Amino acid sequence: MSLHSTLDPKAFGRVAVLFGGKSAEREVSLKSGNAVLSALQAGGVDAFGIDVGDDFLQRLNREKIDRAFIVLHGRGGEDGSMQGLLECAGIPYTGSGILASALAMDKLRTKQVWHSLGLPTPRHAVLTSRADCEAAATELGFPLIVKPAHEGSSIGMAKVESVEALIAAWQDAARYDSQVLVEQWIAGPEYTIAVLRGEVLPPIGLGTPHTFYDYDAKYLADDTQYRIPSGLSAEKEAELKELTARACEAVGTQGWARADVMQDASGQFWLLEVNTVPGMTDHSLVPMAARAAGLDFQQLVLAILADSVEARG
Repeated sequence: MSLHSTLDPKAFGRVAVLFGGKSAEREVSLKSGNAVLSALQAGGVDAFGIDVGDDFLQRLNREKIDRAFIVLHGRGGEDGSMQGLLECAGIPYTGSGILASALAMDKLRTKQVWHSLGLPTPRHAVLTSRADCEAAATELGFPLIVKPAHEGSSIGMAKVESVEALIAAWQDAARYDSQVLVEQWIAGPEYTIAVLRGEVLPPIGLGTPHTFYDYDAKYLADDTQYRIPSGLSAEKEAELKELTARACEAVGTQGWARADVMQDASGQFWLLEVNTVPGMTDHSLVPMAARAAGLDFQQLVLAILADSVEARG
């Protein structure tokens, strides 16, 4: 499948760009959505924006919408609920379907699927009590990383090196999510790999002086390093791309997605998660990977939109 859209921009009809929403990632989604909307309009698409709020069902009924470009990050937009609503309304949309969206949003169940297929992902435990924290510390050892199971953008995440810090991090993460995950800490470089219309784009190596690639490093800092080419040998980069393709296939992603992967000191790759509606801000990684593959931002958003025609049109 070609990465470039060959469709006349008018063929998409009236396109609603859905952004904002009420998740913890609202601010990022507003930036992503405005960037996508501007690019679509500049590309000749009849696009308009909807900041998804309490009146969304009324807007859906009132507006003429031929298809939807989903740029909602997190719950309510990336978790299958918006996808199901649009399917019930008969409106084609960008990105993954209901099942893949719901599965990828749940870090724990994504890991369980990968484990069942023999794909490498760090050992983990679920935290619901102080006793769980103590048991995880004994079983997994330190350092560990704590993360809410259903949040993105590194919200609520923390690296810990003691039982006391683990309990505090669990309590903090539980403010965002009733289900909290703790994983073995993988010491080594992090890579992010975008998939667009069935093609794995050039991997990006990430470097940050922060403890890990946290919210600040992702969206605010100017000292985050992005390596394209990734710095990997041709053989290891091919291995990473193949692993990403298998990981996304296991989840069932469509259209576009982005996987986050760690590499340990021995060179082994470890899958962290898959994002089905990745960020599209000026600091975001999918536009960066697309540029390395020869697509500017406008071509990228048109390719994502074109996939909604072919996948479910």
